[in-house]
Amino acid sequence: MAIVVQFELSGASSDKYEEVHRRLDAAGAGKPAGRLYHVSFGAADNLQVIDVWDSPQSLEAFGRTLEPILRELGIAAVPRVEPAYRVIAG
Repeated sequence: MAIVVQFELSGASSDKYEEVHRRLDAAGAGKPAGRLYHVSFGAADNLQVIDVWDSPQSLEAFGRTLEPILRELGIAAVPRVEPAYRVIAG
């Protein structure tokens, strides 16, 4: 079952967000298995993120790589996870 994850971020400036993605790419996790959509939005000094994942297990696997990177960069992320009712692409 697909899930929607809204991350309430603090400390996620656009510079730090880009650094997170550089580090994820370097770790081979820039396009993680199971992530269907990724959207960042909001003010450049405090970006927010919404992801859609194919399963909670895929999110958990990605989290093992993501969480240490966020800690190193001083970004706090509180996820709110909800089951997706319907996902429509395009």
